[in-house]
Amino acid sequence: MQSISGVIYLILIACLLPYGFSMIAKITAGFKLKDNQQPREFLAKATGIAARANAVQQNSFESLPLFLVAILMAEYMVLDQSVIMTFGWAYIILRVGYGICYLANWATLRSIIWLLSMCCPVLLLILVSRLY
Repeated sequence: MQSISGVIYLILIACLLPYGFSMIAKITAGFKLKDNQQPREFLAKATGIAARANAVQQNSFESLPLFLVAILMAEYMVLDQSVIMTFGWAYIILRVGYGICYLANWATLRSIIWLLSMCCPVLLLILVSRLY
C-alpha cells in the first residue's frame, strides 16, 4: 500500500461531516440541554433551515457506507493514490456543496451536486473492478 495517511483524513472528514450538519440543525432549531433527552424527537419537529440541516445529516450518513467501501477497496486493491485522493476530495467537497445547497434551499443545484458526489465512489469502484 502507498501512503495511507491521506486516505485516513478523507475517511475522518467524511465520517465527521454528518455531525457538523447535526450541530447546525440543533443550533438553528434552538436546541437546549433539556432537549438532549429526546434529540431525535426534537429534530423531527424542526422546520426551515434546521429541518434542512437535519436532512443533510441523514443523507450524509446514508451515503457514507458507499464512500467508505469505495475508498477502502481502492486502497486495498492498490489503485493509484492520486486517483483515490482525487475522487475522495471531490466527494468531500461535493458533499459540503450539497449541504450548502440544501441549507440555502436550492433544490435543483442540490440534486445535481448530490448526483456528482455519488458518482465519485461509484467510479472508484468501477476503476477497482477493472484492475483485475
